[in-house]
Amino acid sequence: MNDFLTGLLAFAAYFAAALAFCVAFCITYVWLTPHREFQLIVHEHNASAAIAFGGSLIGFSIALAGAIHNTQAPLQFVAWGFVAFAVQVLAYRLARFGHPGLSQAIQQNAIAAALWVAAVSISAGILSAACMSP
Repeated sequence: MNDFLTGLLAFAAYFAAALAFCVAFCITYVWLTPHREFQLIVHEHNASAAIAFGGSLIGFSIALAGAIHNTQAPLQFVAWGFVAFAVQVLAYRLARFGHPGLSQAIQQNAIAAALWVAAVSISAGILSAACMSP
């Protein structure tokens, strides 16, 4: 029973930290993009904005999962979480570099542009998760 409680405490700590990272990532992503995600998603039902934003969050979450899996201490997880954060910001910048009119395309609900961002973000998340080591 003691092992279960220790595991439960570790779960709660990692989960809370991962949630905090995800909230910080969402805030940063919304701040980085020239278009207004929540206006587009909630009020205009823009699928492209939802795909791009969701793909970025999935990519970041994959990297966070890799960080949780590959670390033995909370401080290590935090350090790798910041690495994952930086990788996702870089991935978004690279996606915009590869598609200079990306924000305008997403505002116009161009699914191809959204899939491009989602693919770059998820790929970056998978690769960064695979590269993380304790």
